Amino acid sequence: MVAVVDLADVKLVRNGSTLLQDITWQVSEADRWVVIGPNGAGKTTLMQILAGHLHPTAGRAELLGETLGRVDVFELRPRIGVTSAALAERIPRGEAVRDVVVSAAYAVTGRWREHYDPMDMERAEELLEQLRVDHLADRTFGTLSEGERKRVQIARALMTDPELLLLDEPAAGLDVAGREALVQTLSELSQDPYAPASVLVTHHVEEIPVGVTHAMLLKQGRVVAAGPLFETLTDANMTEAFDLDLALSHSDGRWTVRAV
Repeated sequence: MVAVVDLADVKLVRNGSTLLQDITWQVSEADRWVVIGPNGAGKTTLMQILAGHLHPTAGRAELLGETLGRVDVFELRPRIGVTSAALAERIPRGEAVRDVVVSAAYAVTGRWREHYDPMDMERAEELLEQLRVDHLADRTFGTLSEGERKRVQIARALMTDPELLLLDEPAAGLDVAGREALVQTLSELSQDPYAPASVLVTHHVEEIPVGVTHAMLLKQGRVVAAGPLFETLTDANMTEAFDLDLALSHSDGRWTVRAV
C-alpha cells in the first residue's frame, strides 16, 4: 500500500513548549484512522501538520509523497480535504450552502470572482445529495443547525476528490440524535472502498464510525499506542492515555467506555 502520510521522529515546539514528540507513523491509502486522547494531547496540532499548515521542528513529514519544507503547500493542500471548527469559523454565514461546497475547488471560503464550470456545480450537487443535505443548497450557512453544518463541511472537504480526508472532532457540539446521524454517515464513508484515506480526531470512542481500521492514542504529545483498531483500542491503553481506569465495550460495530 502507498503511504499517504509518513512521519518519522516528528517533533514540534512552539513558544518553548513541546507539543509533539517522537511521532513516527504511516497511513496507507486504504486506511481509516481514529486519533484519540485527552485535551492537550496534541491531536489538533498533529492534524495541522497533516493539513500542511504546520511544519515540524524536527523529523520528517511526508504527505502524499511530498516532503513538508520542500513542496509548495498551496499546491499540496487542495489534495487534502479538511473539516474543523477553525475552518467552519472562516465560512461566511451569509454564503449559500451550494457555494460553500463548490468554492473548495479554489481552496477559498466565500465566493468572489472565481469561475466554476457546470461540472464543478454538478459535483457540488452530487456531494450535497450524498451527505443528505441537497435540500439545503439554497439556504445560507448561518441558518443551518450544527449537524447540518457538519454535513456541509464534509461535502466541501470531498469537493476536490482528495487523497486524504481529515476530520477534526466532526461530532463536537452535536446532541445525541445529531451525533448518531453523523456517525452513520461517517460509517458509510469509512466503508466505501473508493473513499480516500482518512484520519478522524475525537475525544470519545462512541464517535468512532464503523469501518475504522486503525487507532492512535496520544498523551502529552507522545504516542501511547498505534496500530490495527482492535489491537490498539484496549482497556490498558485507554487507561494509560487518560490516566483513569477505563473499561471498553464493543457491540454491533460501536464502542463505549466507562470508568472502572
